[in-house]
Amino acid sequence: MNLSEVRNSIEDFRIHSEFFKKEFLNNEIKLKSFNSKPLSTYSKISDGDHSKFPDNQKREVRYLQARDINNNFLEITSDVFVSKTYLEKNKRSLLKGEDILLSIMGTVGDITILPKGFKPAMCNRALAIIKNIKGISPQFLFSYLTTKFAFIEIERLKNGGVQQRLNLDVLNKLRIPNLGVEFQKMIEITVLKAQETRLLSKQSYTKAETLLLEEIGLQDFTPSKEPVNIKSFKDSFGTSGRLDAEYYQKKYEDIENKIHKTKNGFTTISNEFEQITLKSKKDKIGYNYIEISDVNVSTGSCNSNFIKTNELPANAKTLVKKGDILISKVRPYRGAVTLINFEKEDLIVSGAFTVLREKEKSIFSNEVLKVLLRTKEYKELLLKFNVGTSYPVIKDIDVLNLPIPKISKDTQEEITSKIQHSSKLKKQSEHLLEVAKKAVEIAIEEDEEVALKFINSQTS
Repeated sequence: MNLSEVRNSIEDFRIHSEFFKKEFLNNEIKLKSFNSKPLSTYSKISDGDHSKFPDNQKREVRYLQARDINNNFLEITSDVFVSKTYLEKNKRSLLKGEDILLSIMGTVGDITILPKGFKPAMCNRALAIIKNIKGISPQFLFSYLTTKFAFIEIERLKNGGVQQRLNLDVLNKLRIPNLGVEFQKMIEITVLKAQETRLLSKQSYTKAETLLLEEIGLQDFTPSKEPVNIKSFKDSFGTSGRLDAEYYQKKYEDIENKIHKTKNGFTTISNEFEQITLKSKKDKIGYNYIEISDVNVSTGSCNSNFIKTNELPANAKTLVKKGDILISKVRPYRGAVTLINFEKEDLIVSGAFTVLREKEKSIFSNEVLKVLLRTKEYKELLLKFNVGTSYPVIKDIDVLNLPIPKISKDTQEEITSKIQHSSKLKKQSEHLLEVAKKAVEIAIEEDEEVALKFINSQTS
């Protein structure tokens, strides 16, 4: 490269060789051929809240974080709110429907678009907010930003080493190709359909959970907030071996008493499920590995990654298969509970999971147990068994001894049907977003007509 070319490449002068890789330069040429314009032409860009987060906030306005983006959908996992007054003081971080959120710190490039009608919210500074979008379909812009072309440019422009980031002034310069209005409209329709399908998936899951809670009498149940619970030595340490006050909070007793008094009685997890402890010999080239971070605490889904045996962490131990339930023993308040619903050979999981498999004559289905353990009541109950402070964990035996209500076969089948329907809709929504992304890539690589045919073939 000539020095003059380097100086003209971008306003913030770059001289490191990575910036001028042929892959990056070819991508730049490709985008210029579509009369591409900077992102700032179509939108305003800001980032989230920079203030020191105040304590004792009123729960009035949702406060989003980068971890709330998963697979290009908004999947809220954080339970953080602020007051309307706090939002008023930080209006630059205001979020509304059809704004695009892009992770710019840490894991750079995670992206989602907020659905129409999204209630006003705000976010932290790890997210860039692409808002006031004009002259281009927001859904098309979002889909383009998920493509390999946008990814290559983001890879080129981001800064930092260990802690990577994408500066807002650089983000403003991202090139956006100018594609036809009709094509943009088809992308918009596809993305909106994906969001609608995702909402239906969540509604089906909520119906299943509501049915379950109604069946066992925990719907609209509020446990005690009484901070004092008096126990004799016999009924405390003499029985449990625990002397920490947290273990004996009244709210835990209220939840357990409610389960014990369900109309059909109760059983325990150990009666209906066996714990799987089969260790891998690690005699294969590699394994499909599931660790805690591979569990989506918002949806209850999980994925695996193929890792060579010599690169597996020491805690990768237990061999599992489709149908097994994984319950995280670390930070149980997050509710990292999942059911493996895919077939893969040499599937191995972290020893930080309790692994359960439905017994042959079990009266409790694995899908219903997954829903039960992900309810706020059971996530609360699991906290009773925490040991440790900075890194709280629970033990296998405490999971196995958990009481679970007996539920009629018909009700379990209805719950299972709703869960399976939810999973089907979730996959459809993911497919539609993938179609939108792939169609934009086809339009850039070939032409819009071929891309439109692709959309029709995948959505009809």
